[in-house]
Amino acid sequence: MRAFIHEGTAGMDGACFAPSFSNPPAPKSGEVKVKLKAAGLNHRDLFVLTRHQSNDPALVIGSDGAGVVSEVGADVQNVRVGDEVLIIPSLGWLKNTPAPPKDFEILGLPDHGTFAEEIVLPEVQVAAKPDYLSWEQAGVLPLSALTGYRALFTRGGLKGGQTVFIPGIGSGVATYMLQMAKAVGATAVVSSRSTEKLKKAGKLGADLLLDNDQDWAAALNGEKVDLVIESIGAATFNRSLGMLKKGGTVVSFGASAGDEIALDLRSFFYNQWNLHGSTMGSIEEFHEMLDLFCEHKIKPIVDRSYDLEQTGEALSYLKQSAQFGKVAIKINS
Repeated sequence: MRAFIHEGTAGMDGACFAPSFSNPPAPKSGEVKVKLKAAGLNHRDLFVLTRHQSNDPALVIGSDGAGVVSEVGADVQNVRVGDEVLIIPSLGWLKNTPAPPKDFEILGLPDHGTFAEEIVLPEVQVAAKPDYLSWEQAGVLPLSALTGYRALFTRGGLKGGQTVFIPGIGSGVATYMLQMAKAVGATAVVSSRSTEKLKKAGKLGADLLLDNDQDWAAALNGEKVDLVIESIGAATFNRSLGMLKKGGTVVSFGASAGDEIALDLRSFFYNQWNLHGSTMGSIEEFHEMLDLFCEHKIKPIVDRSYDLEQTGEALSYLKQSAQFGKVAIKINS
């Protein structure tokens, strides 16, 4: 089968399109085989290129995908051949718990991922594809939308009528969080260094658009936000805290601009702030997220689409962080 793999040399130098990679085995008991129609890129795919060891066997990368069930193993209860499904990338995390279990993994490392024509995985790792989504929209949905859902609602406790601040708008997760926040009736404040990304966020319903160079607190005219979702890290963390009301909450799920920060603890405890970490999410939360998407007919924003043979080019584009929304991979027509 056709696939995009990593083998040998760390980084992009070890990544390539394989026109005839080995086909996956027949599904075992409780497993299904999916013929993939589309997949989506995540920054995790770039990290996998360095985490996958040079002496490990060739690996199909990719965590996001959607396709049609082509074969089912014994004892499969709820999935049939011909079903259109989304791939759930959260492995070994069934129920919504305060933290992932010890055996939690993400699809695409150590197991083969979605940048291939077929994949075999447990029945619990698929969910029915919403009819209103195209294959490309479905293919880019799972990982980022699940990450955003847990950060916003499970960890952040966002409710309608509250205000959330999402710095760094334009990434897949941030874009999904904006769409979900507006769907439940929250006010959304976003920031970016890109005027074009801010314009696009405004069209998606963002209520206040902040340039990274302006005074964020002044732009709020004395108002404060209930919730900050931080994925940038050192570059914005303390600026984001300055926008948070007393008793408010910060949820952190990434640190793309630095892992370590200097924190004024006195201000933190006097303001009674809450700080929560978050990591992707459980299968239970995935289904909750999907229900929210279907109820409000939320459609993923697909910035660009590439053919499977062009996945290397797509990864290079993702590395620039120039996209607004998601980057899709077309696999089977």
